[in-house]
Amino acid sequence: MTTVLVIVSLFLAFFSGFLCWQVLEQRKLIAHMMETDNIANPEQDPEFVLTLRVLDPIAIAKRESRSARVLADRLPVMVRKMVYQEVMKELESELVEREIDVEMHIEYR
Repeated sequence: MTTVLVIVSLFLAFFSGFLCWQVLEQRKLIAHMMETDNIANPEQDPEFVLTLRVLDPIAIAKRESRSARVLADRLPVMVRKMVYQEVMKELESELVEREIDVEMHIEYR
């Protein structure tokens, strides 16, 4: 019975050593990745970014403007761009009215 306990104890000791070695290797790998990615301060909180997507800009343009009804079928990209610009203007004016400082950009993907 003692031999079985000794064997199990040795097995657990080797397994614990193996796990400890894996943790140390993982820490080295994470440190190396942080160096190569130029992460200076890992404790720094992440930056939050709000993304807005207008689901049907053509329908909005047709609903809000008579000229867009004509242009939407012929120049859909331009109409989408104009809808996003108008939405951005309206959001910006609402946020300025509420005294909220923001940076707004339109990203094309």
